Amino acid sequence: MEWIHIADFLKDIEPLHQEFYDQPTLELAKALLGCLLIKETKEGIAAGYIVETEAYIGPGDRAAHSYQNRRTKRTEIMFHRSGLAYTYVMHTHCLFNVVSGGEEKPEAVLVRALEPAFGIELMKIRRGIEELTKLTNGPGKLTKSMGISMEDYSRALTSPPLYIAKGICTESISAGKRIGINNSGEARDYLWRFWVTNNKYVSKQQKT
Repeated sequence: MEWIHIADFLKDIEPLHQEFYDQPTLELAKALLGCLLIKETKEGIAAGYIVETEAYIGPGDRAAHSYQNRRTKRTEIMFHRSGLAYTYVMHTHCLFNVVSGGEEKPEAVLVRALEPAFGIELMKIRRGIEELTKLTNGPGKLTKSMGISMEDYSRALTSPPLYIAKGICTESISAGKRIGINNSGEARDYLWRFWVTNNKYVSKQQKT
């Protein structure tokens, strides 16, 4: 798609409306698959199709930052309306989440992987690599490729510069355990990770 002019790429793209984000978190985590995540920056525009997500449903989810209604400077945005960006730093990497659940219900969906769609050369420069399948196949990789940072914390995802639009239809969705939460008791076994079946850009391939 790199030959397409930016104006042509954007002309038929409209951010998803607030109603999209108001659905239950598990449903939202699956509905986001195939949607187009877009970030506009001074360096250019980057976009990718969401191919992997994880749902976090606090306060009953021991893997969620908001477990037991934990309300801190970091988690504050999770207690606000759905459809806002929740970004946080883990091991020097910025991770991007979509706030869900509604007011005073601190839930979120982590975007784990994208399939690059536009601005791929910019992504390669940002990551310093050429291999397409490794540009965005992880939550820290995709934020660096897209130019998503802590400055995006609390942004409404219904308008530029960071927004989500309708994308492509996903014919098959797989579900499995979430990644990197081994110390979260029974929550580590919840099948709250969703991905586009057999998509090569998923961060970690698992059997359904």
